[in-house]
Amino acid sequence: MREPVERVDEQDRVLGVVDRDEAIRNGWPHRIATTVCRDPQGRVLVHRRPEHVSRFPGHYDWLIGGAAEVGESYEEAAARELAEELGVRTRVRFVFKFLCRGAISPYWLGVHEAVVAEPLTPDPSAIAWHGWVGEAELGEALRTKLFVPDGVEALRRRPGLSAPSAARRQPTPPPP
Repeated sequence: MREPVERVDEQDRVLGVVDRDEAIRNGWPHRIATTVCRDPQGRVLVHRRPEHVSRFPGHYDWLIGGAAEVGESYEEAAARELAEELGVRTRVRFVFKFLCRGAISPYWLGVHEAVVAEPLTPDPSAIAWHGWVGEAELGEALRTKLFVPDGVEALRRRPGLSAPSAARRQPTPPPP
C-alpha cells in the first residue's frame, strides 16, 4: 500500500486498513487530522496549495493537515502534519471532529488549534504561499479566493474557529 489508512464507519470505529486511494475511490470513510494555526497575536495562518498537487491545486486553505496513519490518534496526526508541512513542533489542542462528506470522499475530520510562535519552514510540495491574517482579512479571503471546500465546511460547522483569540489585530498584506 502506498498510504495505508484506517477505514472507519459512520461512528468512527475502525473496520480495517486500506490504501487511502482505495478509500477515496470506494467512498470509504477514513481519518483526517487538521490544525488551525494562530500566531501569538491571534492571527490565522492561510496558505495556498501548489498547482501541481492532485487534490485542490491552487486552492487556499486555513487548515494544515492530512490523513492519520494507522494506529495514530487525531492529535498525533495533527502534530506530525505540522512538523511535515510547516517544520514546526508545537502542542495541538483538539477542538472537534465531524463526519465530513468531503468534496472528494467522506472522512472523519479532526480539527485542532495551535499557537505557532516559531518561524515556519513550509514544505514547498504542500504549500506554495502562506501568510498570517486577522479576522477581517480571513473573511475577505474566504469571499474572494478559491478555498478548499472541506475547510469552508469545517468553518461553517464551528464558526468561532475563525475569530482570532487576541484582541489586538495587526495589518497583514492580503494573500496573492
